[in-house]
Amino acid sequence: MRIVSLLPSATEIVYALGLGDALVGVTHECDFPNEARRKPVLTASALPAAREPAAIDRHVRRSLHAGSSLYTLDAELLERLAPDLILTQELCAVCAVSYDIVARAAKRLRGDPRIVSLEPSSLEDVWATIGTVGDLTGTQARAAAVVACLRERIAALHSAVDGRERPRTLVLEWTDPPMSGGHWTSELVELAGGEPVLAHPGRNSEVLNWDAIALADPDAVLVAPCGFGLDAARRACGALSENRVWRELRAVREGRTHAIDGNAYVNRPGPRLVDSAEIFAAALHDAPVLPSMSP
Repeated sequence: MRIVSLLPSATEIVYALGLGDALVGVTHECDFPNEARRKPVLTASALPAAREPAAIDRHVRRSLHAGSSLYTLDAELLERLAPDLILTQELCAVCAVSYDIVARAAKRLRGDPRIVSLEPSSLEDVWATIGTVGDLTGTQARAAAVVACLRERIAALHSAVDGRERPRTLVLEWTDPPMSGGHWTSELVELAGGEPVLAHPGRNSEVLNWDAIALADPDAVLVAPCGFGLDAARRACGALSENRVWRELRAVREGRTHAIDGNAYVNRPGPRLVDSAEIFAAALHDAPVLPSMSP
């Protein structure tokens, strides 16, 4: 089987199932595990280079309003790679190349490649997605073992935080404008021993009002901007100091704000979401509560 992954999370699932050799093409954002970086790259960002969250947000909204894709797809390379299976998504126009672009490009391919759209919106959906990829690739036993291992780690984390204080926790998936934690993010907070506030479980992230954030007065704030690595998340978190409401939040005054690598962990619906919950727990409880945790 020849597999093309047009999602970083799908690439991680493919490798978790031991199918790295079958993977023939990836996106420009597929960077884990390191072996993925050596695969042919099929996509590129169509947005101008920008570092500041507000500028990125303006570019994204302008492009979406105009009906433009945020990503390009190398249809000629896709044709040369001749995949049997293409893993993509329809859930979010900001997260990956659009399904319509993939479908049009696939019409040029010889044979009849299968295009599968992966649409998880909760942790259970993510575990089911791993099973789906296992079914598609004949690795059902490996998929079941991966999910079982993830569930064991979740059970261990639940035991480790049981009985601890549950800080009311705000997760910001963007900072300018501030945006809530959507989809599976509130579940990560709960697994980490926190109580999510201003969250939108199972749904897209939404823009938050600073007055609502001040009224919620969270005990802790986790800043995990979508697509931002740790250094960029720290810069975004630091830039918030110019905002009066942010400076006056109790969590900020008490030093209970944490920058998180959203790109590697929080935003990718794959096996490392359990790592994300462990990282959240280490941040919320000011120290690792499991030996495997790395804040």
